[in-house]
Amino acid sequence: MTETTAASDSTRPAGADPGLLSSGRTAEKRTCLWAVLTAAVGILASIALPLLPVTQTAATISWPQRENGTNISAPLVSYAPVDLEATIPCSTIQDGASTGGTVFSTLPAGAPDRERYGLISRIRHDVGDGPAVFEMISRNTMLLSAPVDELTGNCTVTVTSTPTRTVVTVTGSGEVAGERTFDRDLRPQLVGIFTDLPAPTLDGISVTATVDTRFTTSPTILKIAAMIVAVLATGLALWTLSRLDRADGRRHRRILPPSWWSFTRIDALVVGTLLLWHVIGANTADDGYQLGMARAAGEAGYMANYFRWFGVPEAPFGTPFYDALAAMTQVSTASIWMRLPALVAGILCWWVLSREVAPRLGVALRRTRLPLWTGALVFLAFWLPLNNGLRPEPIVATGVLLTWCSVERAIATRRLLPAAAAILIAAITVTAGPSGIICFAALIAGARPIARILHRRAHSVGWAPLLAPMVAAGLVVLVPVFADQTLAAVAEMQHAHAVGPNVPWFQEYLRYQYLLQITVDGSLARRFAVFTLVLCLAVAIVAMLRRGGHIPGTAKGPSRRIVGITLAALVLMMFAPTKWTHHFGIYAGLAAAVAMLAAVATGPAVLRSRRNRALFAAAVLFVVTMSFIGPNGWWYVSSFGVPWWDKPPSIAGFGFSTLFFAATVAALLLAAWWHIHPVASTRTDTPRRWWAVPPLTVAAAAIVLFEVLSLAKGAISQYPAYSVARSNLDALAGNSCALANDVLLETDPNASVLTPIGVDTADSLASDGGGFTPNGVALDLTPDDDSASAGTANTVDTINDQSSAGGTGGTGGGTGNAGINGSTVALPFGLDPATTPVLGSYGSTVGAVTTAWFRLPEPDANGSRGDLVTIAAAGRIFSVDADGTETYGQRLELEYGTTTADGTVTASGTVLPIDIGPAPSWRNLRVPLETLPTEADAVRIVATDTDLASEQWLGFTPPRVPQTQTLQQVVVRLPPRSGHPDNGS
Repeated sequence: MTETTAASDSTRPAGADPGLLSSGRTAEKRTCLWAVLTAAVGILASIALPLLPVTQTAATISWPQRENGTNISAPLVSYAPVDLEATIPCSTIQDGASTGGTVFSTLPAGAPDRERYGLISRIRHDVGDGPAVFEMISRNTMLLSAPVDELTGNCTVTVTSTPTRTVVTVTGSGEVAGERTFDRDLRPQLVGIFTDLPAPTLDGISVTATVDTRFTTSPTILKIAAMIVAVLATGLALWTLSRLDRADGRRHRRILPPSWWSFTRIDALVVGTLLLWHVIGANTADDGYQLGMARAAGEAGYMANYFRWFGVPEAPFGTPFYDALAAMTQVSTASIWMRLPALVAGILCWWVLSREVAPRLGVALRRTRLPLWTGALVFLAFWLPLNNGLRPEPIVATGVLLTWCSVERAIATRRLLPAAAAILIAAITVTAGPSGIICFAALIAGARPIARILHRRAHSVGWAPLLAPMVAAGLVVLVPVFADQTLAAVAEMQHAHAVGPNVPWFQEYLRYQYLLQITVDGSLARRFAVFTLVLCLAVAIVAMLRRGGHIPGTAKGPSRRIVGITLAALVLMMFAPTKWTHHFGIYAGLAAAVAMLAAVATGPAVLRSRRNRALFAAAVLFVVTMSFIGPNGWWYVSSFGVPWWDKPPSIAGFGFSTLFFAATVAALLLAAWWHIHPVASTRTDTPRRWWAVPPLTVAAAAIVLFEVLSLAKGAISQYPAYSVARSNLDALAGNSCALANDVLLETDPNASVLTPIGVDTADSLASDGGGFTPNGVALDLTPDDDSASAGTANTVDTINDQSSAGGTGGTGGGTGNAGINGSTVALPFGLDPATTPVLGSYGSTVGAVTTAWFRLPEPDANGSRGDLVTIAAAGRIFSVDADGTETYGQRLELEYGTTTADGTVTASGTVLPIDIGPAPSWRNLRVPLETLPTEADAVRIVATDTDLASEQWLGFTPPRVPQTQTLQQVVVRLPPRSGHPDNGS
């Protein structure tokens, strides 16, 4: 936006519309009247929307259902039904008395805390020496317990459960007959109806549950009419406001100036980088979370937060942004498609920065391109690590800039329609997410000059025609927010969100604490972005204070307001309910604008002192130093193949941060020299061309290049295996299955166990040595770091009777059935103890063992013997990662050899398996078969424990060559399953 000097209201500029100037007082009064009336209608219609009725879709679950067999799965997002009624004929109880078991239950057998959360009616035979007993339990409350012998004749047992009471009634059965009332909410969690009884015995039994569908609603005709009226009336009110704006005789400016249609080298850099990053770049932390909700929205009828907060709607936040995501899933769920809103927001944000913000900030940004280059690179440094996903931060980052630009246009042109547009944009941005409240900072920053315009204009037309359309513009956002929801639904959302994770405003420091941790939240890319914002703010404020309130070459009002908005945004974010570092993405546009000011303030035309330039260079270097103390981390699968994804970047143990810190000290020493030198301290000569480039520009360019090269390296090093880049390219080619075609599942681990040569399976691990025993595995295998869950795995195993202390796939330890070599250790991954021996050194001092040889599979028709040799192992095992970092532990090696003519095996070498942890849980050690010589046809395990410490031990099972299939192949053939949300199913 180019700043222009607007004429006063009394001026009659040449070229003014003569029709408008001669329309007279009557036309102006008519316009004012229409402005008030249409705005009033729009305001009333918008306010009425939350209170107007909606049509609710009713749903019930009935059981038994003959077409679905005896059991049905119906996991409720809201966990408990609105009400439940069940009737059990006593004849059904009598028929099941001989076998016992569950008559019906709302949770499946084996679900953790089944009695605590569910409703169970069952027949028990294990009550002392007495007769069989019929029990009905709901949420750990015994509703009914009666001997089966007393439930005779034509009696029935009925239970009715509502939010306020639960009533159990037994009719026609002697002493047991009667009614029992429990005046509290005992409604069970319901994931289906399950029974142990055969179908013929279920005649007469019935269970009916009313599903909580209060959020599955659609607008009534009345509400649709009100929405149409609100939008049309508000549109007319804004049109009348534009007519009143033209009463000064000046025409409206073009919404999009000619510069919007140009394309420069800077645009090529920014747009090209965003497009490249859209393909190879890392996703954000909540992409799966947001995509899951979007995919469920179509079936649920609303955007349900079913991962958390009991499936309540996201309204008033997320509308219409989340609704757009839900609509996009109907086309494709591929990441490269779903993230298009973020890409469009990024390009739009840059276009606003370069076409509106930069010109508005002053003449210095039009005379030289360096500030714009700096802003572009800082913008990319912010956008790439924080805004490449499905979260709303890209929308908020763009919305706050559009709000500020509209405010600035209102101030520059002395028109109120842009101010009303700013209010509308801010209101829409707030609905994208709670962080949208930073748009209020832009409105507050421009409130004073806009109030002056209002005051001056009100002298001729009054206050109501000017204010009413602006209020209507702010309230019309209620149309998408309450399109198919009510005020009660939003109130319930607020009530459900009270369970957390909510963090009070005065703990805002947690956001910055997370930023300083050695995790992805504190990655070097995120650190640089935020630290650069703080540095640029400090530089801009100091420069303004030292130079009379504004930076030479910049516009005083706009530059002050952009700095004030950014500071206010940092304060307003204190009131966001969560404190994660991904929220920093909302500052991408503001940071770029402030970086432009900082580039002017530190450029050779303003900062002429050599000492001060050296000090600024030292500050930039210190920001880079602090950034490189964090890891080059990216979320989840985005980190595949990326260098230093789990640690601060270093080469041969020498950290990059050390080098940058040395450069920081050197810059400080240089500044000190120029400060005390009698001649250098007074020199203010203009630096040469290349030395005139601000160090912030160089640092931002280096960081952006480092990020792009890191992800590019990850894609290249992973190929042809999975990477984000390969997945996106596959989606463009029509294959949107992503990881489903790359994740290999071992569907039957027992079939993959290798056959020992010359010995029985029971003796295959105990070849020679000592210190290892069949029960030498600790009972508690809880990982040292619960967050290090990457090493735990699961198999497609529907039955697992082993007792386990926790972990997925039985990796958490415990005891099980006695196995083939006498071990009672609970085995992981569905391994059958009846055919799988185990040895371990837990409880021993030291030991060593070399197992028997195991035959590798013969090559198949394609010449492949498989992908991996795996060993299920536990304890603390020595390993070396891909970067050469050693993890201390006891040694386990895979020795390979070749079978000779006489049937013996000649050892030819050993290999150290890959161990991705976590220790000491059970996990699969891996040896890629391609690393073994082609002539090797047998392997064995060599294990040693030389550490006396009790926590230093290892255990293992025989090697396997997994028979794998892709996730896509397995999931396609598996029937749908459901289960208790805590049992991992």
